[in-house]
Parts: sequence; structure tokens; C-alpha cells
Amino acid sequence: MKIESFETFVVGNPPPSMGGRYFIFVKLVTDDGIVGYGEVYTATFSPDVVARMTEDVCERHIVGNDPHHIERMWREVYGAGYTLRPDISLGSVLSGIECALWDIVGKAHGVPVYELLGGKVHDRLRAYTYLYPTPDEAVDVYQYDTTSVYLDPDVAAQRAAEEVENLGFTAVKFDPAGPYTVYDGYMPPLEAIERSAAFCAAIREAVGTKADLLFGTHGQFTAAGAIRLAQAIEPYDPLWFEEPVPPENVEEMARVARGTSIPVATGERLTTKWEFARVVEAGAAAILQPALGRCGGILEAKKIAAIAETHYVQMAPHLYCGPIEALANIQFATCTPNFLILEAIRDFSGFHNELLTTPIALDNGYIVPPTEPGIGSALNEEVARANPWTGDHLHLEPQQHPEVP
Repeated sequence: MKIESFETFVVGNPPPSMGGRYFIFVKLVTDDGIVGYGEVYTATFSPDVVARMTEDVCERHIVGNDPHHIERMWREVYGAGYTLRPDISLGSVLSGIECALWDIVGKAHGVPVYELLGGKVHDRLRAYTYLYPTPDEAVDVYQYDTTSVYLDPDVAAQRAAEEVENLGFTAVKFDPAGPYTVYDGYMPPLEAIERSAAFCAAIREAVGTKADLLFGTHGQFTAAGAIRLAQAIEPYDPLWFEEPVPPENVEEMARVARGTSIPVATGERLTTKWEFARVVEAGAAAILQPALGRCGGILEAKKIAAIAETHYVQMAPHLYCGPIEALANIQFATCTPNFLILEAIRDFSGFHNELLTTPIALDNGYIVPPTEPGIGSALNEEVARANPWTGDHLHLEPQQHPEVP
């Protein structure tokens, strides 16, 4: 069996655009007709540029090879051009291709990918959702106002109660601390600290002990500022404080971890086992959040989890992306002993599940691992082709000027 051809898809995610403005998928096809899908999660360049980067890697390193030889192809791609170091863009391209290879191998042997990576550990997977606007609001999630779920603690508390009551989630995530910028980190203004505490208080009152609070930031603060903020929200016992400082300096994140009782979580902007190992070795986080469309792929995530397991660090795969990465996250979580919780895009209803031939099913806040071969579903190419990305924005765009109180 050999990889014979490939194709990329750049798909626009219509409003409310939960999970990002667009998704980048890669399709691999073998000489005997088996198809595999992966998702590339990188936002540094135009998605058309990223798609072409993916195609270049396929042309140079993937076509003509046996899809079983994932380790060999991974090393060839990782070391191409004499890099041999973590690179977020290359890691993302490699992640999408690697997922598609595993999808093919699982289908070739008639089993889910998790059965090839140690077998099922978990019969169901705990999930959480970010607090998005209500499903019937025809708004883009990037358009904020002062009465929105992003800035009003009472609106956020109502949404949290609805997600817990209606969909069964036992954890909800929110990030009221202010904008993330290209100048991060900064010292949080008092208004941001007060608003963060108000969010935690309101949501804790709304959900009681039925759900954990997952306090998100986007690497916005200095270590000193993050510790100040953490002290304000500690009384509400969040399960985690996500990415409190920028990802460049692991020792500064470790300072935050030592300065608060809230477990620190991080990982959405990291790639490969080497970057995650530095976090674990420094004691900078109790929870790792690899995005499987960015961290190096499914097998690389298993290696990251093994490093984490030796330090009693747990895994919570990140998802602000499309449904193929979600499927990869599910396969990984199912066979990982130190799995904690999965990020969901609400119950995946809407465009995420429209893009799949078999929808992801949420059962009272949990996901039941699929039994279909490969990653558990396939890209609905008809829907993907009908929704091409036509914009000029990047997937995420931080504020371009410093945040000054």
C-alpha cells in the first residue's frame, strides 16, 4: 500500500464562526483507494499559503510511501531543511498529515486508531464547552458588545447554567480578563481583575458544584500580574488557570504555578514533545492542552502524555478548530490513561457536524468513543467544497496595540 495522491481544503466557517474563521483539511488517498483525513491548525499565514505548504510536504515526503511508516515520515518532515527544532507552522502541517495517515491505517485494519495505540482506556470522555453566544443569535463570535457573554457576568452565568442543565456539561470555560495583544504580557488593570472575579462568582453561583470553572486567558499577563489575578479568583476554586503568561518563557509560567493554588493549564500554542517536556520539567503546569492539529499529531500527543504521566500531569486536548481535529482528540483521549477532559464546541451541532459524514455525539456532557475504523468519521467533501474561505483575515487576530488601562 502506498500514498498515491492528496488534496487540501480551505473551508470558511460561517457565522457564528465558533472554532475559528476557517478550517484547513488535508486528504490522502492510497493506491488501493483508502482515504484518510487530517486537519492543519496554524494561523500565522494565509490559509491558502498553509494549504500550499501542506501540499509541498506531501509532494516531497508522503506520496509513494507506505502509510504505516508514520515514525519515519514524521522524522523526515521534522528534520527537513536542517531544522530539527519545534516549529509551530511545520508542526501544524505535520499534524494534519499524520492524522490522515493514522486514519488510513485504522481503516486498512478495520479498527479505530485508539486500538492501534494501546487500546481503549476510557469508555466515555468527559467534555467541556466554552461559553459562546446563544445558538439562535446570528452574530459572529468576533463581534463583542458590553451585554455579551464575553463581558457581562450575568449573561455568562445564565449561559453556563443552560449548558450544564441542557447539555450536561460538568465544566465550562470563559475568559473575561481582557484582550490578548501582540504586546503580551502586561499587568492586568484593576477593572479586569474585578470583572474576572465577578464572572467566577456569578458562574459559581449559577452552577454550584455541578460544574468546574475553567478560567481562560490567552497568555496575556506578566507572571506578577497573573498571580495578582489568580488571588482574586481563587475563592471560587477554578479547575484551571489557562495560559496565564505568554508561551515563550516556561520559567515565568512556573512562577505562576508556584504562586497560586489554581492548577495551571497550557499547551494550545506549543508543538512537539520537546516544548511540552520543558513545561513538565519546570513544573509550569498541572494540565497540558495539546491541539492535535498543531502539536505534531496523534502519536506525538501520546508521547507528550507519556512524559506528562511520569510527573502526574493530566491531559486536556484543546479545540478551537474544526471537526477533524476534534476526531483526532477523541482518538487520543480514548487510549490515554492520564486524560482529564476534552474541549467541545458546544454539542458540535451546526457546521462542525455538517462537515462530517458521521456526527460527533455528545451524551449528557460526555462523548462516547466511536467504533468506526480510522478516526471515526470522514469529511463531507460536498459541504466542504460548497463553503470555500473567501476572506482575508487570519484564523485568530490579536489586538495590534498595547492594552493600556
